[in-house]
Amino acid sequence: MSNNEMERGLKSRHVSMIAIGGAIGTGLFVATGGVISQAGPGGALVAYLIIGVMLYFLMNSIGELATFYPVSGAFSAFSTRFIDPSVGFAVGWLYLLIGVLVSAVDIIVAANVITFWEPMQFISPFGWSMIFFLIIVLLNVFTVTLYGEAEYWLSLIKVVTIFVFIVFGVLMIFGILGGETYGFKNYTVGEAPFVGGMAGFFSVLLIAGFSVGGTEVVAVTAGESDEPEKSMPKAVKQVFWRILIFYIGSIAVIAAIIPYTDPMLLNESGSVNQSPFTIVFDRIGIAFAASVINAVILTALLSASNSMLYTASRMLFSLSNNGHAPAFLGKISHRTRSPLSAIITIIIAIFSIIIFSQFKENAIFFLLELVGSLVIAVWGSNVWAQIRLRKAIKVQGKNIDDVLPFKGKGYPFGTVIVVLALLLLFLGGSVNSFLSLDFKGVFSHFLPFILFALAIFIHKVVTGSKKVKLEDIDLERKRKA
Repeated sequence: MSNNEMERGLKSRHVSMIAIGGAIGTGLFVATGGVISQAGPGGALVAYLIIGVMLYFLMNSIGELATFYPVSGAFSAFSTRFIDPSVGFAVGWLYLLIGVLVSAVDIIVAANVITFWEPMQFISPFGWSMIFFLIIVLLNVFTVTLYGEAEYWLSLIKVVTIFVFIVFGVLMIFGILGGETYGFKNYTVGEAPFVGGMAGFFSVLLIAGFSVGGTEVVAVTAGESDEPEKSMPKAVKQVFWRILIFYIGSIAVIAAIIPYTDPMLLNESGSVNQSPFTIVFDRIGIAFAASVINAVILTALLSASNSMLYTASRMLFSLSNNGHAPAFLGKISHRTRSPLSAIITIIIAIFSIIIFSQFKENAIFFLLELVGSLVIAVWGSNVWAQIRLRKAIKVQGKNIDDVLPFKGKGYPFGTVIVVLALLLLFLGGSVNSFLSLDFKGVFSHFLPFILFALAIFIHKVVTGSKKVKLEDIDLERKRKA
């Protein structure tokens, strides 16, 4: 069975919801309180607005590439075809590592979250890890349609919760619910709206940037979408506005109802009882608020794990097809019409990490933190690939309207904004370490990027790969699984 016979089971509604759900996780439900506390309501809103604008142009860049070249394992394939095989190798393997770690860690965290309910404590967290692991496996080993449906409904739960939260919050602000008119006085309490100075702002900018990490997963779905030329542009348009409204709307509501000086916003314990969403629901008078938010966080974790297993398996499949991984991992199963060998390999890797975490849990979370910032490199590689594609069209004398079925909005102005935002994220994460002369912290921040450059260098030395010349870039649209 050829690679082009992979099942095209993802519908347009699946693709849009997967992209939206991918960026809504515990970062929104738990971390937003700390963001407001560190930078104040104004600083938090500005940080997410900057990231929102960056996300809009980034998604347009990803959408343009994924529509022109709908392929599983998108990021690696884009870099291999439009930049350099060595960049494709490094992007693919490092993003695969991120996917495996995130999927495993989300299962581990979900197993602890469910013990919030006392009746669930009769099974140990490790037992719950195995149960959740089995559920995620079953959603991925059969048809891609089953994965798409599961992810659609898991993401929909998060979306509905946020929508209800924003509506109830607005009613509270104007005194219609909760018995008190909050107004916007908390926007000017103490040092608000901006607190913490530039160091505080850069810290929350980094959190805001990584909060929307996962949105890029939509590019991977293009390879198994039934109509990528329709679903991708639609997803790009919907994702930006919905993500921006959800994040900005939630932060605006939280900041109006809870002053940034409230110690509960810091949520240093990471407990769901201190989630800003829970605090707001409590003040409305919903007695079971903690249980509601806990259930949503649980679905968010399982949704993220589900997406990352899917993404990592497709990335491994793509790496195999581009000669960066063993050939047997690039085969399509006759029974499931999916890359079953790649899926099983990733499942084994995730299972191994879950088992290893029982002995070295801190090591797993440290490694996740270490490689997590590499999403900046993945985003950067997409923008670089788009620039190279556009230049190739010009160099080869082609008509852009004939080559690209979807042209990303704002090019090249939007590309400049994305690059500047990524540089802010790249450098901003080390600001506090620089200011405190913590050179160990500075080294830890830059280490993932050193490893990324090292992976490119080693691949070049071993394979002798060369940067793809603009005149040699293939501008024929070829749908590849």
